[in-house]
Amino acid sequence: MKVHNTLATQTTRRVFATGAISVVAALALSACGGTASTAPSSEAAKQDLKAAGAGTITMWVDAERSPALKDITEKFKSDTGIEVKLVVKDFAAVRDDFITQVPTGQGPDLIVGPHDWIGKFVQNGVIAPVELGDKASQFQDSSIKAMTYNGAVYGVPYAIENIALLRNTSIVDSKANTLDEVVANGKKAVAEGKATFPFLVGMDPKQGDPYHLYPLQSSMGSQVFGKNADGGYDAKQLLIGDAAGVEFAKKLAAWGDAGEKIINSNITGDIAKEKFLAGESPYFLTGPWNVPDVQKKGIKFAVDELPTAGGEAAQPFIGVNGFFISAKSANALATNEFVTNYLTSESAQDSMYTAGGRPPALKASFEKAASDPVVEAFGKIGATGVPMPAIPEMSAVWADWGATELAIIKGQGDPAEAWTKMAASIKSKIGG
Repeated sequence: MKVHNTLATQTTRRVFATGAISVVAALALSACGGTASTAPSSEAAKQDLKAAGAGTITMWVDAERSPALKDITEKFKSDTGIEVKLVVKDFAAVRDDFITQVPTGQGPDLIVGPHDWIGKFVQNGVIAPVELGDKASQFQDSSIKAMTYNGAVYGVPYAIENIALLRNTSIVDSKANTLDEVVANGKKAVAEGKATFPFLVGMDPKQGDPYHLYPLQSSMGSQVFGKNADGGYDAKQLLIGDAAGVEFAKKLAAWGDAGEKIINSNITGDIAKEKFLAGESPYFLTGPWNVPDVQKKGIKFAVDELPTAGGEAAQPFIGVNGFFISAKSANALATNEFVTNYLTSESAQDSMYTAGGRPPALKASFEKAASDPVVEAFGKIGATGVPMPAIPEMSAVWADWGATELAIIKGQGDPAEAWTKMAASIKSKIGG
């Protein structure tokens, strides 16, 4: 997960035969823009699928994930006679293109993307809910929570990702529980000439990195939003400016350029990776996307739990990748069938894991993937995380949050005043 206002989400996969409802009911729901449904795979159902709309389903997908969907789309065509056309799109622009084109009828039937797009999608009326029924229990709970918005599930997840603390075991041979212990170990390694940097985390030159720093913040009791009765984030409860947040801001200043220099504003994500690969630090706060290069480099490493900076658990944000159904699909029935009964299958979930290396959302697939200790470790840490807020108001948070953190890390201004000003700015933008 490299871009934090578009964090990656997962899609869940469901077993073909379960949770089916009648074709007639599905058509009725589709016609009124209601909840998508599963459909039986009988011969009668197949005929209805072909008769219910367009003979081709279109999915927008990126180049990385497209090959992983080839087998399942071919199976769907073999079973139903309906082709799933995979259209590779520029991932940086695909969300906004989807929002723009769906209302005109020019958009696809399906799109793959991260769960934190859901709020914007729902706000613009471009995706339909998905009824997972009893299949929901076959997925990691956190993935279903991430796909849930205003009480409805809007996507089928397939992968979960989160950060952890990579440790070069040749430099530090045992794990630490707190950031203080991490820093002490790192400084000791530097003093002994085993490392140059005690700790590495990448900072964007303009936006800092609230995503990577969030576990430290959450361990100090600071959250962005409170939650409503159904467990979803509530934009009316903006908590980021509370006393815990102010204390975190003070810590940022102490760790930053004018303090201990544990967090360096001049270390970007690429530089942090480069230095860790060069063996210049025992620690690297990052996600599974950087593990393959660490392995290729031959570095002996461990995936450690996130260290705490305060008295509470260090909860990372989790991103869930998934599949979303257009509210204007030209063949909603067939699209629902493909999403809920094919993309939820274990074979499809396995294929997506093989292609992307992200821990699967489907429990059965995760259990197989967890034979890899790296996947197992990231998965366990992710189970303790919280979904990235998907509410539309979150888009008004990132810029102020990141810029303020970066300024504090640089030693610019009073951290408490800057944090309080940031919270007031966010509140004015979201009307909270």
